Amino acid sequence: MTNLSAAEIEKKIEKIIYRTALALDDNDWESWFDLCDDAFFYSITSFSPEINKKMTYFSGNKKELVGLMDMLPKHNTDHSPLHRHTSVYTVEVADEGRSATAISSVTIYQNMLDGINSHLDSGESRLFVIGKYVDEFKIENGNPKFLSRETKLDNRRLDKGSHWPL
Repeated sequence: MTNLSAAEIEKKIEKIIYRTALALDDNDWESWFDLCDDAFFYSITSFSPEINKKMTYFSGNKKELVGLMDMLPKHNTDHSPLHRHTSVYTVEVADEGRSATAISSVTIYQNMLDGINSHLDSGESRLFVIGKYVDEFKIENGNPKFLSRETKLDNRRLDKGSHWPL
């Protein structure tokens, strides 16, 4: 149990969601992972009405994500920067104050770099994906940490070389 009110915990959770967006925008994986519990699980999903099923683009735990981020510089990926615009819709703190859930909308823009896509001009920004973050938090001593994040995309197609966490 914590001495913080539900409103104070909600505010902390909103801040951690926004701090995560900044860390991801900067490809600052260490700062992002610091906000996550060791049991953190991350997934990117979408629903396909054509097949009437949920599709999973990525799912993995914190250890797998750390390994992926360590390997990305060695792979052919699109290095055009992503910029997240996140709005927190709801934060629900469980009665005991030791866990919480949040839902946020996310719109991710991509600033195109030279030579990446011939049909787009260098420096042009484009809408990359839209969706929602569905987050679960563990709260210890009034401090929230991510237990899980599901990035639920409205898009059903991702460009090649898009290996970065959304």
